[in-house]
Amino acid sequence: MIIFKEVSLHYGSKLLFDDVNLLLNRGNRYAIVGANGAGKSTLLRLIMEHETPSLGDIIVSKGNNIGWVKQDHFRYENDRVIDVVIQGKAKLWQAFQEKEVLLQGEWTDSAAHRLSDLEETIAHYDGYAAESLAHTLLEGLGIPLEKHEESLHTLSGGYKMRVLLAQALFETPDILLLDEPTNHLDIMTIGWLEQYLINDFKGLLLFVSHDIKFLDNVATHILDIDYGEIREYPGNYNNFLAKKVEIVAQKLSEKKSLEDKIARMQLFVDKFKAKASKAKQAASRVKMIEKIELPDIKKSSRISPTFNFKIKRPSGKQVLKIADISKSFGPKNVLNKVKFEIKRGERIAFIGHNGIGKSTLLKIALSLLEADAGTVQWGHETQIGYFAQDHHELLKDNISVYDWLCHQVEGESTTKIRSVLGQVLFTKDDVEKSILNISGGEAGKLLLASIMLAQPNVLILDEPTNHLDVESIEALASALKEYPGTLLLVSHDRHFVAKVATRVIALTEAGIKDFHGSYREYLKHYKEDYLSSVFLSQKKKA
Repeated sequence: MIIFKEVSLHYGSKLLFDDVNLLLNRGNRYAIVGANGAGKSTLLRLIMEHETPSLGDIIVSKGNNIGWVKQDHFRYENDRVIDVVIQGKAKLWQAFQEKEVLLQGEWTDSAAHRLSDLEETIAHYDGYAAESLAHTLLEGLGIPLEKHEESLHTLSGGYKMRVLLAQALFETPDILLLDEPTNHLDIMTIGWLEQYLINDFKGLLLFVSHDIKFLDNVATHILDIDYGEIREYPGNYNNFLAKKVEIVAQKLSEKKSLEDKIARMQLFVDKFKAKASKAKQAASRVKMIEKIELPDIKKSSRISPTFNFKIKRPSGKQVLKIADISKSFGPKNVLNKVKFEIKRGERIAFIGHNGIGKSTLLKIALSLLEADAGTVQWGHETQIGYFAQDHHELLKDNISVYDWLCHQVEGESTTKIRSVLGQVLFTKDDVEKSILNISGGEAGKLLLASIMLAQPNVLILDEPTNHLDVESIEALASALKEYPGTLLLVSHDRHFVAKVATRVIALTEAGIKDFHGSYREYLKHYKEDYLSSVFLSQKKKA
């Protein structure tokens, strides 16, 4: 249980939330939602005592341990992957380590007694099932069995974060805090994590996520940070959206009704205050006006950007032909004789688990990587706008947001550039900030602004929703649906893919599945809704 008692948080003159009173109970799964900068991650840090509230107290029930994904993989670089996970239970890990040392030393009565104590500790933490559980968690998070015995440093950054997520789950804490747990996860792994949190985790969960489908499936309660307050809504994300609109509408209606009542009474006062026979009634109404309290409807922190992707001129009917593309990295074959053709106006989502070759395929198409075999042929008049998943190389110079965008679209007018920056929510002061100091969400919107100005007729977007808030994701999805050009998309956000894609190309170990239809139709056709508990349980048995 966690209790918030009159908690306020201010950063200088900026108020994040004020006078928050909450009671968070075990067994509930709370999704924390709000605009970028509203204080979602900060709320988790307050609970972890990594930050202190400006006012008030946060009380965690005695004896409850808090688990979170620790961003410290460097300390485990030379440890076996499976050992990193087991270290999630520190006392169990210490018992294993001490037992190993004890068995290698001189055998005495003291050693025998100590070994007995250690065996009790190991049994208490279910230590003899530890490796089995660790393997299950790692495989569920998409890390193959053969990697479990290798050192952590052999994995990529994204997979290291999965190992640390497995460590947090292995700990089985009373309270689990997750900040954007679906980052670095592919669609299938997100489905597995959903089911684990719903079916296997029994404690109190608080999480932040921009994945709307994940929010909707996992949350039993919503904590909404807006209007300078944190309001709790029972139910899932869709229920929250409907309730919030209803509450705001109710407040506005109540305020208007009271304002109309005040206006009528003020009219009476103005008309009769000087008339002796009505002066007493007018004075009475003045007192009534003074006692009326209007509902305090603060300005919402939620603002949606405006994306608008146009094209300078259309491409030819055939946009891209991929013929027998193969690619290996060392002994690992990633792509094997992949072939397909893309026509003008199609919106294609490339899906599949991490490491299957989605980004690699896009980079080969863009000539950023060389294929081992096969050919790439772009159609007539194709002009490409590319959003890279890892865009740090583009944003590494110490120049302002405005100057960076000017360099990307040379010849564009100052008025147009500033207008587009405004559309993606960069204020007059923001545009002068160094690109080295902008957030991940701001970086994503800046790259999308450069694409909007370039007006290409082909968009290649690799995980464009990473770091964007819900409002930005919804705005981007709506804009892409209206885009008159051709879209090639990689995304782990199922809600986003379902809203945008008109064709799905799934990359699998057995080859590609090329489906002409929406993502929902693809799932229905292939009977592969790996987000359902039935499918996941069948997969485990297999």
